[in-house]
This record gives sequence, C-alpha cells and structure tokens, in this order.
Amino acid sequence: MFVRIVKMTFDVDKIERFISIFNENQLKIRNSEGCELLELYRDKANPTVFFTYSYWQEENHLENYRNSDLFKNVWAQTKLLFSDKPEAWSVDKLVVMD
Repeated sequence: MFVRIVKMTFDVDKIERFISIFNENQLKIRNSEGCELLELYRDKANPTVFFTYSYWQEENHLENYRNSDLFKNVWAQTKLLFSDKPEAWSVDKLVVMD
C-alpha cells in the first residue's frame, strides 16, 4: 500500500466550486478499485490550499484511476480553478501507530 498526496491552491472565489466537485465525486473515487482511503484537508495558515490524501493498494490501481473517465472528468473541472500549479507525491508509509 502507498499514499498519494496532492496539494492544490485555488482562487478564493473558486473554492466553493472545488468543494462541490469533491463532494459530488468523493464516493466514486473512494470506490475505485484499490482505493482504501480518501480524505480532503485544508491548510490552517492559507485557506486557499487543499490536500487530498489517499491510500492505494497498488500503484497500478492509482494509474487505472488516473486513466479513467471519472478522473479525467474531475480533473478537467478542477484544474480550471487552480491559482497555482498542483503538486503531487506518492509515498510509502513507514510507521503505523495504532
């Protein structure tokens, strides 16, 4: 399993639209094969910055999602709202605290 973190910065007047897009699609994304978790975070210091945080069983599951019509549709709508270039990281989880 690995974690995908995506940082997105939005124009202030487009934040509500982004949240709406996320809310409309979060269950579909979460139900994509291999997706075990999907969360959305908002930066405390800069409320125009958001992060998605997702767990994927295998890298090919994320790639299949990224090649899906669902991703293409969500990304096409979302990228119009950015005020800065998005950043993404795929990371391995090293420590789990129960």
